[in-house]
Amino acid sequence: MARSLWTGSLSFGLVNVPVALYSGVRDHSLHFRQLHEKDGAPIEVRRFCSQDDQEVRFEEVGHGYDLDGKQVVLSDEELATAQPRRTRTIDIEAFVDLDEVDPIYFDHPYVLAPSGEAEGIQRAYRLLVEVMSRTDRAALGRIVLRTKEYLVLLRARDEQLVLTTMLFHDELRPTKDIPAGSKKPTKQQLDQAVALIEALSEDWDPSRYEDRYRKRLQDVLARKKRGRKITAPEQQKEPKPVPDLMAALEKTLADLKGGGNGSGSDADELSSLSKDELMERAQQQDVPGRSSMSKKELIEALQD
Repeated sequence: MARSLWTGSLSFGLVNVPVALYSGVRDHSLHFRQLHEKDGAPIEVRRFCSQDDQEVRFEEVGHGYDLDGKQVVLSDEELATAQPRRTRTIDIEAFVDLDEVDPIYFDHPYVLAPSGEAEGIQRAYRLLVEVMSRTDRAALGRIVLRTKEYLVLLRARDEQLVLTTMLFHDELRPTKDIPAGSKKPTKQQLDQAVALIEALSEDWDPSRYEDRYRKRLQDVLARKKRGRKITAPEQQKEPKPVPDLMAALEKTLADLKGGGNGSGSDADELSSLSKDELMERAQQQDVPGRSSMSKKELIEALQD
């Protein structure tokens, strides 16, 4: 059962809806502990003063900031005076069209659920979900989590309210100083590129995309556990700049329309390899789920 991270009220005007905040993501990352390679003992991190070469207790640590060339040091108590007033309210300040909000401002997703089984709470929450769904509007507000105040956006999704913390406008880096190409493409190049994009277009299905790094890391751990030797794959060379952009676009588009997946000679070559050799090739090509594949499945995956 999911545990709420925060409970409070969603407030706009004279309306207050008790809500609970849940994380909208799950951490599937593989977490490692730092160990002494020689004996496997855990590594401890301690704070030492670079001048006295003595360990410093946590309560003796200050916070330094370089302000106009001068080091300003604040204590925990002084630092706390700038923290926002802790409230248990998400204050809605405005409603905006959801389509007008650039996703570049999105930070971390959460789910808002009604807090309490009372009929009034459930009804008020459901009314807000239905209204925001029907109007395609999103609510902008503020919330204090731990010691920081966040700008947040609330919208309806899957018959619930979801909350996303937002970046402030001055946190985005201006793009005017970042190169964006100088020469405009010709109409023929543009038409070919549009045709290529159309050929590669498909309906959005998030389940088709997996964390390939995590799969590779799980495969390395499984092989290491079995006592297998772990060797790094050869680094692929960086692709060279395309000498003829038009020819590259035409060839790519022709290959896509042809739909070829390799020749019979490729299949014969793969069939002659051992399963260990196929596994090594699969690792080099980032084939997902390779550790549980049979030899036949490895051959089919490598051909694709």
